[in-house]
Amino acid sequence: MGFAIMSLTDAAAGRVRSIVENAGGDAKGIRVSIKKGGCAGMEYAVDLVTEPNSKDDLVEHLDAKVWVAPEAVLYLLGTQMDFEVTPLRSGFTFNNPNQTSACGCGESVELKPADLAALAAKGDAVVRAN
Repeated sequence: MGFAIMSLTDAAAGRVRSIVENAGGDAKGIRVSIKKGGCAGMEYAVDLVTEPNSKDDLVEHLDAKVWVAPEAVLYLLGTQMDFEVTPLRSGFTFNNPNQTSACGCGESVELKPADLAALAAKGDAVVRAN
């Protein structure tokens, strides 16, 4: 037994399903990746998936499909993806144990790769979807 690269809350899964339904056509889910940018150095990127990339890992919860880009895997191990609505904003949030800091506005983060030795010591194994 192990753990998935990333987990989704029920709220995140509901929002992913809503995005897919509203997109219509060939939409199958979303893709999460990491890109350089922002004042803290990195940003989460969320894109619509119409054609899954065979190199991506698939995370599923309550019929919602989220693909994770291979270059983001080490930065997202153990992350919980949520969706929140507040009076000022709505959007996906990432509770990421690999985050070391964030900018003041919350749009960018500093991430470190997951410590695989620490994960192995805990007896956890990464479950690859593909």
